[in-house]
Amino acid sequence: MIQSAQVASKFTLFTHHAKTFPDLVTALRNSMLRAGVFRNEKTAEEQVVQVLNFDIHLVKDFRGRRYIERVTECIPVEDKNEYTFDYRKEKTLEGKLDKFMDNATMFFTKSTNKELYKYVNILENHDGTYVLTNPISEHNIIEMRNNMDDSDIDGFDNFLQRNWGIKLKRFEDEEAEAKQELEVKTTKRGRKPKAVK
Repeated sequence: MIQSAQVASKFTLFTHHAKTFPDLVTALRNSMLRAGVFRNEKTAEEQVVQVLNFDIHLVKDFRGRRYIERVTECIPVEDKNEYTFDYRKEKTLEGKLDKFMDNATMFFTKSTNKELYKYVNILENHDGTYVLTNPISEHNIIEMRNNMDDSDIDGFDNFLQRNWGIKLKRFEDEEAEAKQELEVKTTKRGRKPKAVK
């Protein structure tokens, strides 16, 4: 499922019985390790996180009522280079050593406690009412819009604006603005016209 979701289709739907989102990631990672696809836990987890965009968690309560408890978005964490080269500005050996230790601490923290993803609930069920709790990430909004026709984009954009104050430009709007900027920047060259007396 993970392999086909990476290359074979625009989206993949599957079911799982994990109780929390981290449990889902761990269970899928462990399945990939057991299947022998990967030997390294971090690599297997990275592959899982790249595939999981949204988790729609269903619940069946003690009355037998089934409902969506939450919709969770998985956001892969990009590994950023946060090292500093400030040691070059330091005049003393002690200052240089302090900056080196800061970088070393950052390196070991990244190596041992590497956070591969974060997750946020987009929608939650509170006493039978659905509540929007966090906006969808910009990356997933763009991906979703790329797979919609014009009428769906209009409805989706209205939903984003109404609920989270997010306003994205349409491709046509960006094209028109770029054309307008180009016209403003373009000026005629040559002599100025003579004034009429």
